[in-house]
Amino acid sequence: MNVSLQNIDKVSALLTVKLEKADYQEQVDKSLKNFRQKAQIPGFRKGMVPMSLVKKMYGKSAVAEEVNKLLSDSVYKYIQDNKIEILGEPLPNEDKQVAIDFDTMEEFEFLFDIALAPEFKAELTDKDKVDYYTIEVTDEMVDNQVKAYTQRTGKYDKVDVYADNDMLKGLLAELDENGNTKEGGIQVEGAVMMPAYMKNDDQKAVFAGAKVNDVLVFNPYTAWDGNEAELSSLLKIEKEAVADMKSNFSFQVEEITRFVAGDLNQEIFDQVFGEGVVNNEADFRAKVKESIAAQFVADSDYKFLIDLRKVLTDKIGKLEFPDALLKRIMRLNNPDKDEKFVEDNYDKSIEELTWHLVKEQLVKANDIKVEQEDIVNMAKEATRAQFAQYGMMSVPDEILENYSKEMLKKKESVEGLVNRVVEAKLAAALKSQVKLENKSISMEEFNKMFA
Repeated sequence: MNVSLQNIDKVSALLTVKLEKADYQEQVDKSLKNFRQKAQIPGFRKGMVPMSLVKKMYGKSAVAEEVNKLLSDSVYKYIQDNKIEILGEPLPNEDKQVAIDFDTMEEFEFLFDIALAPEFKAELTDKDKVDYYTIEVTDEMVDNQVKAYTQRTGKYDKVDVYADNDMLKGLLAELDENGNTKEGGIQVEGAVMMPAYMKNDDQKAVFAGAKVNDVLVFNPYTAWDGNEAELSSLLKIEKEAVADMKSNFSFQVEEITRFVAGDLNQEIFDQVFGEGVVNNEADFRAKVKESIAAQFVADSDYKFLIDLRKVLTDKIGKLEFPDALLKRIMRLNNPDKDEKFVEDNYDKSIEELTWHLVKEQLVKANDIKVEQEDIVNMAKEATRAQFAQYGMMSVPDEILENYSKEMLKKKESVEGLVNRVVEAKLAAALKSQVKLENKSISMEEFNKMFA
């Protein structure tokens, strides 16, 4: 067996693999012998089929199978042993490859087109300036988070006078054109409404200052702008009937319920951050602000890597790629797409490929490794962030463990976690190598940069 590589240019090469009969015959003989022992062919006892018949029936397929196995192993071993940086998979040569005939040939020559990664050096110095955006944590953010905590311990009180966001319960009755209760019309006992969610401000205003036992007249269709789901639920009718139900209705208020948030007390302090960590409102709010800021770090690092990407790609300049080969690989990877898809998406794929190669070089240069412990910890952080969205800052380790274990059972989740670990470690390493242009920015301004 002989494997050789001939460079066509800086970014493409021709890989040649020559196989002789001696390279594969021993494995072919073993394969046929195993088949003979197991074969059940009419007219012969098991294991007693003549080898000449076995070779006649299965010799060609055995040779093809062993040659393909040997070919695959030798190609990838050669690439690995010689540390050849390739892009995509080796492709069978379409111009020089001679047709293979396993019936008549004993020696084989296989030719592969190889796309080589371009050579470049990704380097950073303290002369490279990169913006780093720190998202400002506003008092409003802290207020909203604190409010979310107090609402978890809130309760519903019965009140006498309606205020915005209260819930009303009462008798709903359809009226005729004269404003009287319609005979045979719709009546719903114990109907529940929240006027604050009405779409029409004039209809919403009908309920301002309403008291228990008041009778109010409004138009549900106008109030909810004809929304089928809202009206069919309120009036207990089919959605198909909503379009024709434009009558006025009376509503006799029987009950007004108001949600009252809980007190901000030690119980909430302990629930959120653990027992005894904070003991007063000022420290609690400071800790909440700190937690929100910590959640924003990942967003800031993400934007940093985007900006760093531009700095690096500008420094490196346009790289040379084997366009024809890569387009061929792209077509093979997207068999359901036409040529136009390749042409329309090729430039974008080269941008992503360039960044992928740059990132790989940076990961190697900074000796960034991903250990199993890193993946587990990132799974826990992802779980912790999910709970934080619901206002739960202090989650027991047992719960984090269970949720993260479920996450690690899914291959796509693990791949995503690995990428997050790599990017987190990369951002941490590279922030110390460049000159950071620190900038404070509001959440609204930060989000606009991604719009």
